[in-house]
Amino acid sequence: MSLSNKPSKDQVKRLPKAVLHDHLDGGLRPQTIIEIAEKIGYKKLPTNDPIALGNWFEESCNSHSLVRYLETFSHTIAVMQTQEAIIQVARECAIDLARDGVVYAEVRGAPELFTEQGLSIDQVVEATTEGYKQGMAEAAKEGKQIRVESLLCGMRQAGRSQEAAEAVVKYRDKGVVGFDIAGPEDGFPPTKQLETFEYLRRENAHFTIHAGEAYGLPSIWEAIQICGAERLGHGVRIIDDIDFSGPTPKLGRLASYVRDRRIPLELCPTSNLQTGAAKTYKEHPIGVLAKLRFRITLNTDNRLMSNTSMTHEMNQCVEAFDWKFVDLQRVTVNALKSSFIPFEERLEIIEKVVKPAYLAIAAE
Repeated sequence: MSLSNKPSKDQVKRLPKAVLHDHLDGGLRPQTIIEIAEKIGYKKLPTNDPIALGNWFEESCNSHSLVRYLETFSHTIAVMQTQEAIIQVARECAIDLARDGVVYAEVRGAPELFTEQGLSIDQVVEATTEGYKQGMAEAAKEGKQIRVESLLCGMRQAGRSQEAAEAVVKYRDKGVVGFDIAGPEDGFPPTKQLETFEYLRRENAHFTIHAGEAYGLPSIWEAIQICGAERLGHGVRIIDDIDFSGPTPKLGRLASYVRDRRIPLELCPTSNLQTGAAKTYKEHPIGVLAKLRFRITLNTDNRLMSNTSMTHEMNQCVEAFDWKFVDLQRVTVNALKSSFIPFEERLEIIEKVVKPAYLAIAAE
């Protein structure tokens, strides 16, 4: 076999993967939510059965509304208000990703969300990175190598982004590699955080921006041209700047700029189906954007809310778009090329981990 062949589901499971867009508070194990809720006396869960709870999260998020989707996070945030809980959630996140074949992950979270019971931003960041460290060590004992780095988010509606940005600089090279803004796009454009992005650029710090998910091209334009985003969180609405009426697709000025500059798109298809950005996986723009050779990456967004994994997303792309080994390798390499770790460290994972494994598994 070669990279031009279509992989089986078993082969997809074993392929090395990289994820750039995964939310810590959107990936908890249902059993962990129940255990922590019981420990802290949190009584608002809709059910204490782990299977039923997992189903509730997914069903609640299948509303085709980003606002309703975001409301489900009240439960996961409620059980992440102590250092012990954050360490546990981060540790399990690293282990779960590793068991899914992920070898590199940038997992994001907004520290301000976990300060409701008195933790400081620094305590949240340190607990998160400690959890990832423990999870990576436990995964190694299982024979699975993974590197997990942290992205710190500011909530675009809350006005505390500068605190998270300063923590990014403070904990740079200590498990934190970049910054992001998250939360509702409509009514909260990236330019409202412009001073924070200017601060990050002065500090030579990396950042991505959630843009082009629930809101369209103006959000993407602001994120790139005014705020200076290195990557686009989602960015799926760039499809709105491509004209498909003629014999060949014609890119508008913004779409051309994004493709020409190789600006990475952190695409999260299953999540987009839930929030209404696409109706079916086959209709999701990732298929067309891949053919047009945008720098696309494939991501989970919120593994709990979407009942998804990198293996699931890859299998869906194989089925919907007839992707082969070469296509899966391309999005994996794209993610690593677009990661916020030093260049030589990206190359090492690509050349020593990803490419040899793809060739070996494809040759079976």
